[in-house]
Amino acid sequence: MPPPPPDASQQVRIALGERSYDILIGAGLLASPQAWQGLPRSAAALIVTNATVAPLYAARLRAALAPHYRAVHEVVLPDGEEHKDWPTLNRVFDTLLARGCDRKTVLFALGGGVVGDMAGFAAASYMRGVPFVQVPTTLLAQVDSSVGGKTAINHPQGKNMIGAFYQPVRVVCDLDTLATLPARELSAGLAEVIKYGPIADMAFLEWIESNIDALVRRDPAALAHAVRRSCEIKAGVVGQDERESGLRAILNFGHTFGHAIEAGLGYGKWLHGEAVGCGMVMALQLSRRLALVDEGFVQRVTALIARAGLPIVGPALGADRYLELMRIDKKAEGGEIRFVVVEKPGQAGVRGAPDDVVRQVLADCTR
Repeated sequence: MPPPPPDASQQVRIALGERSYDILIGAGLLASPQAWQGLPRSAAALIVTNATVAPLYAARLRAALAPHYRAVHEVVLPDGEEHKDWPTLNRVFDTLLARGCDRKTVLFALGGGVVGDMAGFAAASYMRGVPFVQVPTTLLAQVDSSVGGKTAINHPQGKNMIGAFYQPVRVVCDLDTLATLPARELSAGLAEVIKYGPIADMAFLEWIESNIDALVRRDPAALAHAVRRSCEIKAGVVGQDERESGLRAILNFGHTFGHAIEAGLGYGKWLHGEAVGCGMVMALQLSRRLALVDEGFVQRVTALIARAGLPIVGPALGADRYLELMRIDKKAEGGEIRFVVVEKPGQAGVRGAPDDVVRQVLADCTR
């Protein structure tokens, strides 16, 4: 079935009982009155954004929210993963308190994954919880981080180690915002699109292989389909396992290795999606060494990751450092590293692996 035209607004439902919400996907949604109707009522709203996104889209969002809130405040954070920390998070709290915001104030996260995570964590914490809306402006945020309620900041010893599960009341994915995305950021987002194929949907993997060039050149119809299908897969998983007690862990495919790369190099040296792309190559090689998939499948997905403009060779941090960092991973249990592996094409699981096997993978995949 061909994807719908890019200008057709689409909707994906996250089914979580009384905390269910919709993901709206389409072009021109920032300016669409329908995108902002039916949200929680409040005297004030706060737009949380960053120095890169604010000049592009903050005025547009402010104008869209003005009919619904008596006051629309704004806090502009510095851009970059290296600022996903307590001092930057406190800027959000400082603004909320300085503006006299109450427990009905609605936060709007306008930006990529860092902004979404920090605005969501602030919303979960301020006055023990206020509503928030995700307005993701990067491909990575639209297909992954804005969906599912994971919010966090980083710690020098590990990524996303301090946070909360806290669901938004809506996600608004305006596909037009992807037009201003730097090429490197677009590739980073494609890593999170690609991951859904090996772990959950081989038909989608085949579609990505056939359309990767269209995605790289930002074909609107291809991007619309990629965002919708990614959100559908994630919605299905989150609906079954909101707090990652089992199934949801598969969405971290490539992330155990990837988070080690980010922390080991220093946050911001590699983009999150770049580290995840390389981490997927490592996880695929681990799956092969555990006799779960064959070399042909590993090379097939690795070639796709490379075509997306992502690194497929990791930095030489040293196996000891990788193992040290991965033992801090949130999936680790009793000091044992737990990896998301492909158990067979289109199906993933979580399991441990002997250190010597992991060292072999790192020797193959780093330089």
